[in-house]
Amino acid sequence: MMRKLLAVLVLLAFANTAWAERIKDLAHLAGVRDNQLVGYGLVVGLDGSGDQTSQTPFTVQSLKNMLQQFGITLPPGTNPQLKNVAAVAVHASLPAFAKVGQTIDVTVSSIGNAKSLRGGTLLMVPLKGADGRVYAIAQGDLLVSGLNASGSDGSSITVNVPSVGSIPNGATVERTVQNPFHDGDYITFNLNRSDFTTANRLAEAINETVGSGIAQPVDSVSIRVSAPHDPAQRVAFASLVENIAVEPGESAARVIVNSRTGTVVIGAKVKILPAAVSHGSLVVTITEDTQVSQPGAFSSGRTAVTPQSDIDVGVAGNRMFLLDSGITLQEVVDAVNRVGATPGDLVAILQALKQAGALRAELMVI
Repeated sequence: MMRKLLAVLVLLAFANTAWAERIKDLAHLAGVRDNQLVGYGLVVGLDGSGDQTSQTPFTVQSLKNMLQQFGITLPPGTNPQLKNVAAVAVHASLPAFAKVGQTIDVTVSSIGNAKSLRGGTLLMVPLKGADGRVYAIAQGDLLVSGLNASGSDGSSITVNVPSVGSIPNGATVERTVQNPFHDGDYITFNLNRSDFTTANRLAEAINETVGSGIAQPVDSVSIRVSAPHDPAQRVAFASLVENIAVEPGESAARVIVNSRTGTVVIGAKVKILPAAVSHGSLVVTITEDTQVSQPGAFSSGRTAVTPQSDIDVGVAGNRMFLLDSGITLQEVVDAVNRVGATPGDLVAILQALKQAGALRAELMVI
């Protein structure tokens, strides 16, 4: 079994796959994913930029609870006014197959009114998963890229965000997450983008490479693949499958319009039925004129000046062009450019074509 897998891998390495994509770029293994962790703790050692404890009582409460764990009890009614402590939220991503003793990166964010976490140290924080169990322990010195400086006259400057920092390799994994990769008779590949054509082609490519009947498409996303039970062989088999080249199915014809930025993206398969398009701009011209009225000779009248406004409304550049049947993306763009349409005008033209039934594509406005 192993020799066959290695032989197929060698053949795949020398295959001409310039026209295709690897399965690992099109899909991912079901169950092989990161898990989010979160925790709450204190950052100490700040240079006067910590929480204002009068406005963040939870910082003082957290500090008292921590001191009690070390056998230190503050007198009743004592409210420490500290400036070098900040309450923070700590979060991290636990990679799939992470083992006990490995380290992961953590991000530390202030949840109070601390001005900066620069120079601070995160005290031991348990990081919990969605099930409430502790999966890692975080502690260490923070790296803060932000900067906050102020002058005595009240002026200040802030660069980036000084209230957020990170600790590379700042958490140690204490518990592993069960993964279904080694369980059962199958492994399942889930496509990153739902498509029946791609799912069918992926299953056919696996069957042609490994053996008939090995892979079966379940739906437009999932492909179930029979896999060896031995862990080492299953890893080699997954490596073989994810490197198989597959030509993905073509995307559906779509026109995507971003209404906020005016960006318009037209897919390659967009077609247009015969249609005539007229495009122009409304022009309003206002002309101010002055009329002078002279009184008759030997009359007692006075010269009068009367303003008169002339308003002309017209359409400038009202050109019409014909779109032939079944034209391509390039022809659509060229036709619109001929009338000098802006992105906003292009959106209006596409919407009108869609309403007229001439645009053979899905128009998506985001």
